[in-house]
Amino acid sequence: MSENKGIHDGHRNRVREKFLSEGFNGFCEHQILELLLFYAVPRKDTNELAHNLINKCGSLSAVFDSPVEVLEECGISKNAAVLLKMIPPLCKKYMNDKYKNENKIITEENIGERILLNFIDADEENVVLLLLDAKGMELYCGTVSKGSVNASEIYTRKIIQLAMKFHASGAIIAHNHPSGIALPSKNDITSTISLKKALSTVSVRLLDHIIVADMEYMSLAQDENYMEIFL
Repeated sequence: MSENKGIHDGHRNRVREKFLSEGFNGFCEHQILELLLFYAVPRKDTNELAHNLINKCGSLSAVFDSPVEVLEECGISKNAAVLLKMIPPLCKKYMNDKYKNENKIITEENIGERILLNFIDADEENVVLLLLDAKGMELYCGTVSKGSVNASEIYTRKIIQLAMKFHASGAIIAHNHPSGIALPSKNDITSTISLKKALSTVSVRLLDHIIVADMEYMSLAQDENYMEIFL
């Protein structure tokens, strides 16, 4: 073993042990990336690569959200770039799996937490549907549309089909404004009213429409300006 390899391995072991004992407490953004890259870049200084990535993209989250081609320009392989791209959807899957509870009743207090999990890695407009039974227990939660939410007639049909399939009593929809604020547009209100009418034809009540932006949200059903839509 060369002297450089011994120093290199010793550093990696120290970083790993620090993580195992403290988690990411005390880690800088580049150190988190450095540790992740240990598992895709076996024989190279990943500290320098991590600094390059942060400098190029601007932040840790921006690194994870950047296209593979941009990450490769920073000096990492496609294999390493794919590893980094896996982090946001992996977090989403983890959080959904950890907090999914088929016996959990959805309430005004926990609806935001449940819905926000579905937008962790969303970089375009998504429509998410949450279906509930008569007791308010979750039956289904998933993305029903990606892209422009103006195509309401498309996702409305899918929502009706899913509501009937799961024998739902209530439905909550949510969509995001990727580059906006968590306030409804005129089209949001129109599509909400239309969806409520469509769901009523199959005896399903629309309980809420939640607007998400930058991991903040607004509930129309809890806002005095719009709550009458859901009465």
